[in-house]
Amino acid sequence: MQATMEHMTIWGLITDASLLVKGVMLILLLASMASWFLIVRRSAILRRSERDIDAFTQRIRAPGELGALYRQSRDNSHVDAGAEQVFSAAYSEYAQLKQQPGVEAEGVMQGVERALYVAISEQEIRLEKGLQLLATVGSVSPYIGLFGTVWGIMNSFIGLSQVQQATLSTVAPGIAEALIATAIGLFAAIPAVIAYNRFAARGQTLLTRYYSLGNEVQMRLYRSLHAGARNMAAAA
Repeated sequence: MQATMEHMTIWGLITDASLLVKGVMLILLLASMASWFLIVRRSAILRRSERDIDAFTQRIRAPGELGALYRQSRDNSHVDAGAEQVFSAAYSEYAQLKQQPGVEAEGVMQGVERALYVAISEQEIRLEKGLQLLATVGSVSPYIGLFGTVWGIMNSFIGLSQVQQATLSTVAPGIAEALIATAIGLFAAIPAVIAYNRFAARGQTLLTRYYSLGNEVQMRLYRSLHAGARNMAAAA
């Protein structure tokens, strides 16, 4: 039934485990695969977002009209271009309010500020996507593994009570196969916890940079709006 101490291997202990312990191991393996898939995917997304905001910050600080930058951003925008999406939302609202008669400069800037908050909130949701799964895997996996371990050890002691002479070779395979469940639980949990903390920190840094970008866009639009107003007053 159980492997002897002379022939104990990891795979042998897994195959000889009880059905419930095998189910626990399978759940933990699937959770680990899902978390690793998410780790690779979120790493790529965050890396693209960081490169995007680095490049766009240089573009917006370069001399030139914001209207031309808006047209380029709208044509070249992609799903991970968070900086361009924030800028496009602010400039689009600015252009629409500026064309409406009777809207004062303060009203235009208030509309721009609201558009920026909405756009940055959407980026925050995008950056936090998938973190809940990593947090769940990191916090629950050790307990699932511990449940499999407790169940396996309990079965080992039940089997031990049915033999007349208890030896190490009798109880060791059952306890070893039970402890594998805990090991798999830790294997699933540790990378998930590390990735969650890392992604949360990088996402918060990106969010802070989006707010800084929004403030810079507001400043540029405010200057452009008042410069236009002064030109109209001088022409009159």
